[in-house]
Amino acid sequence: MLPLAERLRPKTLNEYIGQKHLVGEGAILRQMIESGNLSSFILWGPPGVGKTTLARIIAHELGRPFYTLSAVTSGVKEVRDVIDKAKREAKINSGLFAAQTDQRSPILFIDEIHRFSKSQQDSLLGAVEDGTITLIGATTENPSFEVINPLLSRCQIYVLQPLGKDDLLELLHRTLTEDEYIRERHLNILETDAILRYSGGDARKLLNIIELVANSGVTDIDNETVTKQLQQNPVAYDKDGELHYDIISAFIKSIRGSDPDAAIYWLARMVAAGEDPKFIARRLVISASEDIGLANPNAMLVANACFDTLQKIGWPEGRIPLALATIYLATSQKSNSAYLAIDTALAEVEKSGNLAVPLHLRNAPTQLMKDLGYSEGYKYAHDFPNHFVKQQFLPDELLGTHFWQAQGSPQEQKLAEWMKHLWEE
Repeated sequence: MLPLAERLRPKTLNEYIGQKHLVGEGAILRQMIESGNLSSFILWGPPGVGKTTLARIIAHELGRPFYTLSAVTSGVKEVRDVIDKAKREAKINSGLFAAQTDQRSPILFIDEIHRFSKSQQDSLLGAVEDGTITLIGATTENPSFEVINPLLSRCQIYVLQPLGKDDLLELLHRTLTEDEYIRERHLNILETDAILRYSGGDARKLLNIIELVANSGVTDIDNETVTKQLQQNPVAYDKDGELHYDIISAFIKSIRGSDPDAAIYWLARMVAAGEDPKFIARRLVISASEDIGLANPNAMLVANACFDTLQKIGWPEGRIPLALATIYLATSQKSNSAYLAIDTALAEVEKSGNLAVPLHLRNAPTQLMKDLGYSEGYKYAHDFPNHFVKQQFLPDELLGTHFWQAQGSPQEQKLAEWMKHLWEE
């Protein structure tokens, strides 16, 4: 008998649970399916949130040929074999669907695409570019770090979220009412807290839990029953589940809160559990820019050096630069002024739209532009004392607006005093 997760795998969008921001009424992927105009994209999200299922549904709904490869077991040869097969089918289809060939390109689904090497990803570029295949990739890792830029530029990125409580409860209800084997067990769900907690937003985990409990012969299911059947410590680390995100959150918040002991403890928890060291290093780079920022700009250099060193020396020695960077960041003075400044500026852009660039700040490479006043009156800062001269840089509508506000660290206070000296002299 097939596993429960496979038996209940949705076959249509109406059966699909979660990700309403992508497949709900009017959402982008539903519009693609309804129009039949499918472009290549990558699905990024944690395990068990429906990436593979969604790819299969799209292929089924559109009636497209569907090929699937796993980056764990496939190489350049397998990719080229699929592309060659797609080209042969395209020649056949060109006579049958002359007006629709561009809309009937086969779908190539690559699971764990982040595990493909650069050369493997390069082998996809031509076929994606010319429409021989429509690529759907799935990854649990940030595509910005794991997928090459030329491939990213040819694909949209869609983020899938862990299933929420309501989604998981809907899946639980469907399991109890629609699966014949589960119905025959006559399960009586008295409590759901443990089921939801151990599922961690992962549909596959929830189904595995229900299957395990159903096979145990127990019919009255409460939190204690679930915990006993799973035989796992509630504080155990699961790098693919909810606690993965809880521990990295505790790690970053300990750094932000300047507690090096707590930060090194959470780092040890991740190292002992086999967390991807690059994942930790990336979070250190983010923390250095978001939480420390201008209070200690060297923090960015240390975090980046940690990332580079980790890639050079490997594991297990890589734990040492991770520890060094963690302690350095945790003991650094903190400022989130850069983080606040860009978010404040983005909010202003959202509100005020595309305000005109002042004429004196525009380049004037042609005579027409010069005649229109482009670049007229611009003052070259390096021609003036201290390499500074007062002039307008913001659009007229935003004159006097301040997006960056210095915080209390000595480093930023010096910067703020210098800027005040320049502009008020």
